[in-house]
Amino acid sequence: MSTGRLTIDLDAVVANWRALDAKSGAEVQTAAVVKADAYGLGVGKVGRALAAAGTRRFFVAAAEEGAALREALGPGPEISVFSGHMSGDTDMVHDLGLVPMLNSVEQVTRHLEALPGHPFGIQLDTGMNRLGMEPAEWAALRDILLPQNPRLIMSHLACADDPDHPMNHQQLSAFHDMTDGVDIPRSLAATGGILLGPDYHFDLTRPGIGLYGGFPFEDAQTVVHLDLPVIQIRDVAEGETVGYSNTWQAEAASRVATVAAGYADGLNRHLSNQAVLFHEDTPCPILGRVSMDMIGVDVTHLRETPKNLTMLSDQQTVDDLAEIAGTIGYEFLTQLGHRYHRHYARGRT
Repeated sequence: MSTGRLTIDLDAVVANWRALDAKSGAEVQTAAVVKADAYGLGVGKVGRALAAAGTRRFFVAAAEEGAALREALGPGPEISVFSGHMSGDTDMVHDLGLVPMLNSVEQVTRHLEALPGHPFGIQLDTGMNRLGMEPAEWAALRDILLPQNPRLIMSHLACADDPDHPMNHQQLSAFHDMTDGVDIPRSLAATGGILLGPDYHFDLTRPGIGLYGGFPFEDAQTVVHLDLPVIQIRDVAEGETVGYSNTWQAEAASRVATVAAGYADGLNRHLSNQAVLFHEDTPCPILGRVSMDMIGVDVTHLRETPKNLTMLSDQQTVDDLAEIAGTIGYEFLTQLGHRYHRHYARGRT
């Protein structure tokens, strides 16, 4: 096989959902965020695994994502759309039974005029200044919207991955101010908010990155494993260089493996001369620049000639690579390319 093998452990996704469900508390419903094609891992396979495990509510970013998920799940599970009811969404929202989270006066008007009686939710802005109605908008609309029994009232935390950040309490207080006394289910917490504790849980939690093994859920099971085939191994003499722009030069005779992956496969150029791959438990440093389709790796110290080297595993997670590259695990997950052979496992031995 000339492309990498990306293994997605669906049992680990389910285990992570169950663990976050347990942290959410017995009286709290736990949904699942599967936007961006389940964070790049395949919304059909991931969605079906979660639904089989008991997930009854899902969140996506856009109506088009909701269409793909509905096709995978069929009728039954509730699918909410963070971006709300956009122009052109009406037929999809109606025909597929999607629940738009209305974010503005414009969206409220569009939804109530186009689909009277169709379920909807409400998103409030508690300080993130991204999506949702601000306090004045909500005050003007709440007496119109509440009698129509919205499915959910939600907001989103900006700094939940930092438990000590004052913004967390600020947004919690704002959410209470805007919603206390309202007899509608409420939701504030995604993965980070779940870990902040029960004050943030309300009636429904919405884990996303934690399902896929990412920070800040440090107890998560590893979901993604990436093995890259070795195309060629060559001997490099002292003084010779590897890769574009001669950024690595051999200080001694070396053996270099060229593996089949690169930045076209979501492996960031910032990993150049920084990250490692693994042969079993042995780290093998990247040599030179990550190019579009290939990476040079030092295998001088290995006793055997490897056929594959491992980029992602329990030993090196997406968050480890993200730290090296100066970004976040979300970006690594969602940018993993489509050239990989994707294998969906039900548990790994």
